[in-house]
Amino acid sequence: MKRIELSMTKEYSPLGMKAIVLHDSEHFKILNFNLKAGALFPVHSHDLDGQVSILVIEGEGLFLADNEATMPAGTGDMLISDIREPHGVKATTDMRIVVTIAPPI
Repeated sequence: MKRIELSMTKEYSPLGMKAIVLHDSEHFKILNFNLKAGALFPVHSHDLDGQVSILVIEGEGLFLADNEATMPAGTGDMLISDIREPHGVKATTDMRIVVTIAPPI
């Protein structure tokens, strides 16, 4: 069993986005991205089968697809999609997200 204290990963980069690997195994990968207000987690997709979830643990912004805002994203909101679908996030305030990818890439 593994315990992760997300309060200990509240680090931001002056470049706008800080990525922290929380877990990496053959079954799934979990990452914490901390975005400064105005920062972009670029819209992208992966050419493989699997799913991705993006959980907002702090802040507000927009879930994106094809570089267009698709829906608001706030603390407690989660986006789930096939990993082949374009996905990204734009932070309107300082924002923290946890991304789970299964299977890991």
